[in-house]
Amino acid sequence: MSTAPTANPLPLYLLQYESLVRAALIEDLGRAGDLTTNAIVPPGARATGYLMARRGGCLAGLPVAATAFRLMDPDVDFTFHRHDSDVVEGDQTLAVIRGSARGLLSAERTALNFLGRLSGIASATQGLAQAVQGYATRVVCTRKTTPGMRLLEKYAVRCGGGANHRFGLDDAVLIKDNHLVVAGGITEAVRRVHAAVGHLVKVEVEVDTLAQLEEALSCRIDAVLLDNMSSEQLAEAVRMVGGRVLTEASGGITPDTARDVAAAGVDLLSAGWLTHSAAALDVALDVVGLGA
Repeated sequence: MSTAPTANPLPLYLLQYESLVRAALIEDLGRAGDLTTNAIVPPGARATGYLMARRGGCLAGLPVAATAFRLMDPDVDFTFHRHDSDVVEGDQTLAVIRGSARGLLSAERTALNFLGRLSGIASATQGLAQAVQGYATRVVCTRKTTPGMRLLEKYAVRCGGGANHRFGLDDAVLIKDNHLVVAGGITEAVRRVHAAVGHLVKVEVEVDTLAQLEEALSCRIDAVLLDNMSSEQLAEAVRMVGGRVLTEASGGITPDTARDVAAAGVDLLSAGWLTHSAAALDVALDVVGLGA
């Protein structure tokens, strides 16, 4: 029996990712199409394929995989046995696909690339979320995503029970160390931001020390990013903040250290490796029932 993380991921819309799947198929098909499949499989042959999880994990990207098969064969029948956010064991059937044998084989690698990559991110996120279970701390991702894949990779984080940090440079202000160098300090950087952005834009400042935190708290901000601080420093930072702004811990946090970070009382725990280094989930397509 599959279970699901407590978070309910926001939906994906086909128009948000279809062009990405189409581009991946075009990249794979190249100029001459699938030479191997077209040489071996008769044009009218039909087949049944079983989309399988070879090892356990949290699923993300099944609709994306289905789109790859549908773009190759608009009449394909795709029956889901599991859904995004489900936690499955190894050797479980995720979906049954019936349609053009050529379509199934030509779309196979593109579909599996998306499904394996996204499910790997969801699985890594689920592991980190489980590590802080019992605390109010939420696990969030960063902008360290594969170029062109941010929408889907951040969706996968939600499937794994995490939440999203900003999607891009345009939906929130995050004043980082290099910004502070250019501005000459936190106070001036925040002043420039408020002179330039709208009243609905949230402002977060990255700090490395408790002295920087003290200065940041004297400014009009909404959140502080506590970068590479020890558990003891984080606890003191949370005490200093006193609930006035959101606190986010970041920097080298792993499932082994996440619980200590959460115990310090921070609101958010961000980890870039969820999207830039998560291992893909092992998924496969087993084709059977070739016929006319």
